Amino acid sequence: MRPKSEPKQVERELFQSELEQIIDLNHPLVRLGTSLDWESLESVLGATYHPTQGAPGTPTRLMVALHYLKYEHDLSDEDVVLHWVENPYWQYFSGERYFQHRLPIDASRMTRWRQRLGEAGAEQMLRETIAAGIRTGAIRSADLKRINVDTTVQTKAVRYPTDARLYHRSRERLVKQARREGVAIKQSYQRVGKRLLLASSRYAHARQMKRARACTRKLRTQLGRVVREIERQVSQPSEQLSRLLATAHRIHAQQRHDKNKVYSVHESEVECIAKGKAGKPYEFGNKVSVAVTSRGGWLVGARSFTGNPYDGHTLAAQMNQVGNMIGDRVAEAHVDMGYRGHDYAGAVMVHVDKRTRGRTPKALWRWMKRRAAVEPSIGHLKNEHRFERNRLKGISGNAINAMLAAAAMNFHKLLRAFGLHFLRSLLGIGSVQLFSHIPATLKIRKVVG
Repeated sequence: MRPKSEPKQVERELFQSELEQIIDLNHPLVRLGTSLDWESLESVLGATYHPTQGAPGTPTRLMVALHYLKYEHDLSDEDVVLHWVENPYWQYFSGERYFQHRLPIDASRMTRWRQRLGEAGAEQMLRETIAAGIRTGAIRSADLKRINVDTTVQTKAVRYPTDARLYHRSRERLVKQARREGVAIKQSYQRVGKRLLLASSRYAHARQMKRARACTRKLRTQLGRVVREIERQVSQPSEQLSRLLATAHRIHAQQRHDKNKVYSVHESEVECIAKGKAGKPYEFGNKVSVAVTSRGGWLVGARSFTGNPYDGHTLAAQMNQVGNMIGDRVAEAHVDMGYRGHDYAGAVMVHVDKRTRGRTPKALWRWMKRRAAVEPSIGHLKNEHRFERNRLKGISGNAINAMLAAAAMNFHKLLRAFGLHFLRSLLGIGSVQLFSHIPATLKIRKVVG
């Protein structure tokens, strides 16, 4: 059921502290909360609720605010709820009028809300950060004329895949699910398999590869025996058991140089993507295309892809998303050499980085050098906004995590824009005289000896 809407004229509580009386209304988070269009978010995201059936849902503004703050500060669901109780600014940003002393929701509700949110809802949250920047003047129209597009790997929170580990984990999951459905397993290899896995890892670390391969072969044999025993006893397995059996067959049959291999039992869609990095030659996750403005570094697109498509074959889908985000404001897009032979045929002019000194126009040369600015933006996404080690499940989780991370980066930039005005208001000075109030005795003087 849709969340109940609060009345516009709220009666004042006698023994509660109003947040407006204990916070600074010029704080960046307070000003940003008044700049976001909460009504449009509630109308779009509230459509996922049933209009009449069920208990009233959690307020949409609270859930949206918690996810912005979660990805902005790189917190888990449990931590962001705990921090919310301690921070009056977070409570005011979430739409509360009085200071609350209890947890707003159980942390598990955030998982269920993300499943209801879907890819379209996450895209709406990203779109709102861009719209808020345009409304407040933080994003100028000139900033949106040129964008840089690049792809990266959104790594999944899975263990490093080895044959021994995959055999052992697949057998464990099969035995657990079969026993849950009442199947009597004659021999589960629980203790023997664990010892073999540890021995295989130790032998490999000691470079005793023959012994390590022998342990791996035994683990593979154990997996095959468990699979055959379950198939003998269960003629019509359930959906979950059938999926685990199919994954186990793929893991048991795959060889070293096979394509479309399974790298994780619980996330079978994980791909092994080679990016040519010396320190990390292979990354396990999915490919994501990001679009960043050449000026300002605002995220105007984050598109997740399944499999490992060629970079040039992702450009059309990415430009389509950018058009949905900001319309036809983009005039030029700059990409690297990996986009040669791309599939985009729209109105935006795409410049592939083929700079040749003396033959490239000077104005274009300057913007092509700015194309490399997309790399630090990707680095901030991975290090600060939960883009690295994605913990959301499935293909939809990949798309939601990518767009919420991009929304959090825009959210951070909006806070910095409002924070500059907040600093000026505290000091009571203009932007030109920002540091002119420092006394002359504190300024560094050159010592003439």
